[in-house]
Amino acid sequence: MEKKSPHSKQVHVRTGITLVLLTFVLINLLLYFYLDHHFSPWHSSGDPDICPVGSFKMGSMETCLPLLSCEAMRKEVRRLKLVGEGAVKKVYLGEWKERKVAVSQLTSMELQDDFLHGLEMLKALQSKHVVTLLGYCEENFTILTEYHPLGSLKDLEEKFNLPRFRSFNTWPNRLRLAVDYAAIINYLHNSPLGTLVMCDSSDLDKVLSQYLLTLDFRIVANDLDALPLVSREKGQLVKCGHRQLWGEFVAPEQRWPRGEDMEFDDEHMPPYDEKTDIWKIPDVCDYLLGHGEGSDIIRLHLFEIHKECKKRNPAERPSAQTVLNTYKHLLMSLLKDSAAPEVRDML
Repeated sequence: MEKKSPHSKQVHVRTGITLVLLTFVLINLLLYFYLDHHFSPWHSSGDPDICPVGSFKMGSMETCLPLLSCEAMRKEVRRLKLVGEGAVKKVYLGEWKERKVAVSQLTSMELQDDFLHGLEMLKALQSKHVVTLLGYCEENFTILTEYHPLGSLKDLEEKFNLPRFRSFNTWPNRLRLAVDYAAIINYLHNSPLGTLVMCDSSDLDKVLSQYLLTLDFRIVANDLDALPLVSREKGQLVKCGHRQLWGEFVAPEQRWPRGEDMEFDDEHMPPYDEKTDIWKIPDVCDYLLGHGEGSDIIRLHLFEIHKECKKRNPAERPSAQTVLNTYKHLLMSLLKDSAAPEVRDML
């Protein structure tokens, strides 16, 4: 039998190392493009998943359809049962052409301004970060959107524990949820309409109720009834409602600054900007990460950026883009490390 020369063995070893390194580089590139595509605040005009303004598609639909009109909704949409109720609207599970949909109905005429504001936000902010609008009827204050059976981000642990979804309960998927959340906040702060503040966020439960969990465990914003606009050029700041806010969850600048000695007076409450959303990101992220394997390591990596988010001076907090970049970099770095351990052994 012919023996291979030492030179031939070296060539094979070098070829093997080269192939592993090329694989390693390819993994990095794929991760980069994946994260850039899924978490960029903007869609390219050529994205096949995005429909022109005034149209939609969902699920396996291949073509975009016009938003359903009042007449089409009356004829084609059937309400099945009540699945949720908030201050502004009731939400029903409905059916349209054998597809499940969500039908939102105004609860009280006194709140029609909030309802119509939410509708305008839905229309203007359609993107991968926001639930898909299917139709609306201002005549009877009805909005039709894509239905997500997993509901809001509340009771996330229970959803991860469902037999069908236990395989999703991993640290990469948990961290992706945090990236999704940061990406939505970044989108709102850099939206086509300007800098928008997520005001329905006085406590953690309230925040979680504003977002929906998709069947592939991604997050989309759903409730856009309270998104006031910040405009530094016009000196326009915001106040989230006219009542006193309490607790450590809300940002310091959202709390009454004159202590208990003076009764709360909305006219003397200073306004604030979008950095209130940044203050809340660490708490939401902590909830999304849970306490499974790998979560403490992720928290350790995020300690510094979360410390920056909790600066009492709003001007010293990072932007949503900075937080998002940090989350994305960590996800890519940890996935890279776990995807090619053999590379580290060979180098």
